Amino acid sequence: MYTHIVLLQLSGLDADFHSKTEALISELKEELPFVRSYAFVRNEARRSSGYDWAILSSFDTAADHERYQASRMHRRIQDFMERYIDGLIVCDAATAPAP
Repeated sequence: MYTHIVLLQLSGLDADFHSKTEALISELKEELPFVRSYAFVRNEARRSSGYDWAILSSFDTAADHERYQASRMHRRIQDFMERYIDGLIVCDAATAPAP
């Protein structure tokens, strides 16, 4: 299993941002079946240091993650979100599947 986490500092969010994000994620899930999970969530940690949002995604392999990174859908999501992003931290890691 391979995990990709993006912690985000965002500003200027409105209802249009959230509905467009939901639509893009739905489209991603249809177009990229090798993406095992993908979620845009609120970071509930009190120690988030302003990184109040996160993208959590998982893949079977690092190669699948690379396919996602190179995909048109990834570029579309990046292009859409870039105007809202004040800061981001990325964590990519090989993770063991749950027993």
